[in-house]
Amino acid sequence: MRDGLHIIVIADDITGAAEMAGMAHSRGLRVQLVCDRSVCGVAPADVLVIATDTRSMTEDEAVAETLRVASSLSAVVARDSSVLIFKKTDSALRGHVVAELKTLMAATGCRSAVYMPANPSKGRVIKGGVYYIKEGRGAAELVPLHMTAFSYDPEFPAFTSSLRDRFPDAADGIIMPDAESANDIRAIVARYAGEGTLFAGAADLFRELLPAGRCDSCDSSALSDGPEEALILCGSTQSKPEALGLTESAMPLAVYDGGDDLQPWLDDAMSKHKAGGSLVLTIPHTHRTGRTAAIHLRKMMAEMTRQLFRVLSCPTDCAILAPPFRHLIIEGGATAWATLHALGWSSFDVVRELAPGVVRMRATNGTMVTLKPGSYPWANTINFG
Repeated sequence: MRDGLHIIVIADDITGAAEMAGMAHSRGLRVQLVCDRSVCGVAPADVLVIATDTRSMTEDEAVAETLRVASSLSAVVARDSSVLIFKKTDSALRGHVVAELKTLMAATGCRSAVYMPANPSKGRVIKGGVYYIKEGRGAAELVPLHMTAFSYDPEFPAFTSSLRDRFPDAADGIIMPDAESANDIRAIVARYAGEGTLFAGAADLFRELLPAGRCDSCDSSALSDGPEEALILCGSTQSKPEALGLTESAMPLAVYDGGDDLQPWLDDAMSKHKAGGSLVLTIPHTHRTGRTAAIHLRKMMAEMTRQLFRVLSCPTDCAILAPPFRHLIIEGGATAWATLHALGWSSFDVVRELAPGVVRMRATNGTMVTLKPGSYPWANTINFG
């Protein structure tokens, strides 16, 4: 370990995990990201990031997985009392936040938890216990969360902007302070840092917990190796794929409405891929909501990607596959988790933080994987040629 540093991040989705890994990597820290449900035998690292995908689970499943991960870390924590555990949660209040925090507090012996989902750097603030997103001309207007596009999230729609109303079962030990600026976040860390406090929240909070170090600039040549080599998956309800200006292959309505015949979509995607240029897989329909629909959509997107990789790698269905795309770019954490699991990829080396929340990693087969949270805009630094 460098200077005795040891940070463990437990993230409830893989794009959040990648975001934390990218931030730590940009500070010159050794980072390992795993999502194979096992934290044993990982490479030595200053920062270990564990993606759990609990945001896509039921609450009972999320609690059980959180307890399993916490139990697997108990020996590490027992050996080094300086270990800092950070619980990465969504910056728009989605997920089984309180249930997971209570489980972690009980498992780690933390007496209190600071939950800070605000990201002032992205115009997401908490004022008077109410969550706002800055929108409008010049991003100057404070809009309550429940009046934004997050109100129709398929699994965790924002029916309220009040943190206490959103999490009425939060225990006294869970502190949810206001934060409207980076200085506010910094003051919160200074006030509550110490033994017995669990920190949980979004990127701005994690940034303040990291040690000072070098900070790499964003790579303006990101993904510029050739537009024909990128497959982009837009699996988020917040996605705006038209902003990419690339060829799209859309999920057929029959598949969106619950069907599982992917051949027409596969034929369309293969035809467009052969025509050249980057290919974007999209979900253009929005009339289905709820957990069942969300699970079906990410399952179909993941299976479509798996089949597309296999067919383009070896049309004769051979056992050894050569990845047909040098870059796989995935928007949306649940989609990313399902897709990487379908492809059998579970361990990644962080290459670079391309932009806040947009992280490039390398899979063990050499394919570059770039992950982007669905609620973040497409970064101008992502260049498709």
